[in-house]
Amino acid sequence: MQLVEPRPSRPIPIRITPLIDVVFILLVFFMLTTRLLPVDYLELANETAGESTANGEPLPELLVNADGTLSWLNDDYAMADLLPALAGQGINEVNLATTPDTSLAHFTRSLSALDNAGITPHWKRTGSPES
Repeated sequence: MQLVEPRPSRPIPIRITPLIDVVFILLVFFMLTTRLLPVDYLELANETAGESTANGEPLPELLVNADGTLSWLNDDYAMADLLPALAGQGINEVNLATTPDTSLAHFTRSLSALDNAGITPHWKRTGSPES
């Protein structure tokens, strides 16, 4: 004689709410403990120090002045005058430097004009200005 009736065999449902809570807590934990990389500085590759032309001569250096002119061999040139002079000398690669008071607009215009003329410009970075 059975005093207790057996339980009917039915599947027990899996409750998802505690699982979601645990996953959310883990997500918050990893978000708070992960170290984010600093985004304050942009690292630029500048490998012009060891480069030279095939025959061992140093690359010509152009200096962008504050008024937008370029200095080459102690003479100031406008970009329209400098490009034919460089092409006449057979120069297809130069180092490009700036004076401390040169604007970014003059630098990028010079860089683009040289690149469009088929001359490979390398940015010659100088020391940071003293404050």
